[in-house]
Amino acid sequence: MAQSTTHISNRRLRTPRAAAIAGIIFAVLMIVSLTMLQIYVPADSTDTSDWLEENVGRINFALSLLPFAGIAFIWFLGVVRDRIGLLEDQFFSTLFFGSGLLYLAMTFATAAIAGGILAVYAFNPEILISSGLYTFARAIIYKFNNIFAIRMAGMFMIVVGTIWWRTEVMPHWVALLTYAVAIVELIGIQYFPWATLVFPSWVFLISAYILVLNYRYQKQDVEIDGMTAEG
Repeated sequence: MAQSTTHISNRRLRTPRAAAIAGIIFAVLMIVSLTMLQIYVPADSTDTSDWLEENVGRINFALSLLPFAGIAFIWFLGVVRDRIGLLEDQFFSTLFFGSGLLYLAMTFATAAIAGGILAVYAFNPEILISSGLYTFARAIIYKFNNIFAIRMAGMFMIVVGTIWWRTEVMPHWVALLTYAVAIVELIGIQYFPWATLVFPSWVFLISAYILVLNYRYQKQDVEIDGMTAEG
């Protein structure tokens, strides 16, 4: 009678060195989506002209990018947490995950409401305008995106900058840059509508820098392995 054996692996699951590219994907998708929305959606929430009929395809495309950007952002959270490693603190981790996930949830909520507007418009444009639903939905979208979500992004950067400063897993100049960008997010949106692009731009820079660091570490590991083999 054959004896059953149980295979137990001692291999540790490691974060792929190229995982930081997820942050770049998030940044590119988010910047493209937000730029299209800034261009094709009028700033005046009471504007009921024919802009929606003319740009409905472009707006739908911009909204369709956001779910994929959100998936990439979750991967970016994992990359940032991986760099903290064993230095992770429960207090700061709670703030880190809370602000990051709230930003993502509000972004998704904004996209869902905007998608609902497009669906109602496709069904009956007159109902959308005459019922006041259009104005109400535009106000909700503005509040979600330009007041709550963007400030959660600023909160996220302040927490990450503080973690990096205290643990020194990233250079101090990166933490200081993060603080500066966070201030722009928290205050600048009141004066500069394009400030919504600041956060994904920051994610792009941080992800690119982490990729460079990972490449250097990989190169060092190869050199050490080569020296060991020769010895």
